[in-house]
Amino acid sequence: MDLYVLIGIASSLLVILLTTLFFLRKGQAEKTESGNQGPARRGVPVRVQEGVPRRAQLARNQRNRLRQTNVPEQAAEDDVEEEAAGEDERPMPDFSGEKMGTKKRAKLEAKAEKKAQREAELRLREEKKKKEAVQEEERRKLEEKEREEEKAREEAEKKAQEERERKEYEEYLKLKASFDVEEEGFEEGDEDQENLLREFVQYIQQNKVVVLEDLATHFKLKTQAVIDRITDLKSSGSLTGVIDDRGKFIHISDAELQAVAKFIKQRGRVSIAELAESSNTLINLVPVS
Repeated sequence: MDLYVLIGIASSLLVILLTTLFFLRKGQAEKTESGNQGPARRGVPVRVQEGVPRRAQLARNQRNRLRQTNVPEQAAEDDVEEEAAGEDERPMPDFSGEKMGTKKRAKLEAKAEKKAQREAELRLREEKKKKEAVQEEERRKLEEKEREEEKAREEAEKKAQEERERKEYEEYLKLKASFDVEEEGFEEGDEDQENLLREFVQYIQQNKVVVLEDLATHFKLKTQAVIDRITDLKSSGSLTGVIDDRGKFIHISDAELQAVAKFIKQRGRVSIAELAESSNTLINLVPVS
């Protein structure tokens, strides 16, 4: 065999032999020490057997009790740390009945308070969003209602405008027809319209007070045509007077108008009652023969 292999085997055997020898000697030494001490005396405290003073034994017992008390306290702290690590997934624990350090308790209570504050803020934000959504919906409905009302109002105004235009057009057609009838009436009476117009004015001036319907019958015209003709004559200055609410036209001459103006100028301020009372003397309502 190779020399190096033989040397390695020999070295391994030597190490094993030395190790076995060491453990054998150690075992014999422990047996010898145990035999020298002898059996423990019954009824005698271990402190006395070992020669430990009483005060030292009391201190040792107190330390042992403190260590035993700290064991569950440390375990409680470890449990609290595990619960604090999962506080976002589980409800917050109740710390009132657990034994833990003051700093640790304050820290966990602060975490719990922050979590409660975050949850309260979240609830407030959700409530605010819901309230804003409700307000937005109400505003949208109000705007829609206003648009519908505006549309309905525009349609009503449009219909009213169309109705007014229709009535105005009908009035125009009626007025046009009355003028046509008026012209036909004059043509039937006499071909000379100037003479007929002069006769129309003279008839009113002579009678002073004429009923419009009677005037229309006399000249073979419609009542509205007579009213329109009188209005045109008043505008041109060919005729002066007023139409009362009973369907009568009262002719007032230029001289009578000047008399009324002079009366008002002399009196200064004249009421309608005074003017009506004095009109009987200022205006002659008797037909001219």
